[in-house]
Amino acid sequence: KLFEDGLIYKGDYLINWCNRCHTALADDEVEHEDKPGALHHIKYPLADGSGHLVVATTRPETMLADTAICVNPEDPRYTDKLGKTVFVPIVNREIPIISDTYVDAEFGTGCLKITPAHDQNDKAIGDKYALEVIDALNADATLNAHALHYEGLDRFEARPKIAEELQALGLLLKVEKHLNKVGTSERTGAVVEPRLLDQWF
Repeated sequence: KLFEDGLIYKGDYLINWCNRCHTALADDEVEHEDKPGALHHIKYPLADGSGHLVVATTRPETMLADTAICVNPEDPRYTDKLGKTVFVPIVNREIPIISDTYVDAEFGTGCLKITPAHDQNDKAIGDKYALEVIDALNADATLNAHALHYEGLDRFEARPKIAEELQALGLLLKVEKHLNKVGTSERTGAVVEPRLLDQWF
C-alpha cells in the first residue's frame, strides 16, 4: 500500500554499513572523526603503452573494484588521454578514462578513481556514465573473489599487503601521511563502509 501510494521505493543504493553488527545505519548514526592515514599514489598503466596516470587514494584495497578513471574535461594535463584506457594494477582490468566537471583538477593528481560500489560520489558518476559496478567487500569487511589472492583478508589487513605488491610492481609512486575523516558506527565504533544493498526507502 505504501509503495502503491508512492510513499516508499526500493532499489540498489549505497548505505552506511556496520560490518560488526551487520546492519545498515542512518546518516545520524555515523560519527565522523579525523584519523591518521596514508595517501597512496598509484600508477595506472595506459593500455596503449604510452605511459601512466597517477591516482592518490587512502583506500588502495578499493582499487581492485575500480571501473573508470575520471578527470576534469578542462584539465589540459589529460586532454590527450580522454578516450583511452588504463589497466587497474594487480587485477589488470582495462577501464576507460572519462571526464566530468565533478573532478577538482587542483586536488591531488587531478585523477579520480571511480569505484561505484564503495563510494557515494563514485556511485553517482557511475550511474551517470553507466559504469560497471564491482563490489569487492563481503558483509564482514573482508575482501571477496574480486580481490583475487587477497580474498578472505580483512580490508585493513589487505591494505599494507596491496601497497607492498604495488611497490614490487613499480606502481607505487609514494605514500604520504594524510589526515582522513572516517565514519564510525555510534553503536559499535566500527569503521563504516558504504555498501550496495537492495533497500526500501
